[in-house]
Amino acid sequence: MKHSAKFLTIVDDARSRIEECGVEDVRRMREAGEAFVLVDVREESEFANGRIPGAIHLGKGVIERDAEERLADPDATIVLYCGGGYRSALAADNLQKMGYTRVISMDGGYRGWTQAGLPTEGG
Repeated sequence: MKHSAKFLTIVDDARSRIEECGVEDVRRMREAGEAFVLVDVREESEFANGRIPGAIHLGKGVIERDAEERLADPDATIVLYCGGGYRSALAADNLQKMGYTRVISMDGGYRGWTQAGLPTEGG
C-alpha cells in the first residue's frame, strides 16, 4: 500500500516516542508464555476477515474512547498491531498519552504475521 507523505510524517513522529517490536518478537513472547494483551487496531471488517489468535479488537477509530473500559490495567504490557504497523504506531502513541506505560507497536502488522506463516483465526 502506498501511503501519503503527510501520513508517513505523523507516523514517523509517533514512532519517535513509542516502542516497536517485530513479528518474531511477538511470536517469541507468546511461545515464552509472557503475559500481554494483544490488540488488533484494524477496522472491524479486517478483524472479521482474519486475525492473530487471541487478539481483541479495539479499532484505531475508537481505541482512545474505549481503552479504559477494555484495557483496565494501565501498567499491563499491550501489543498493538494493524495491517502493517502504521496505525498501531499512532494508536500506541495515543495510549501512552493516556497513561498506559507498557505499549508496544508490532511493526509489520498482520501482513508480516501471515507472510511469516504464523497461525491466524477467523475469516
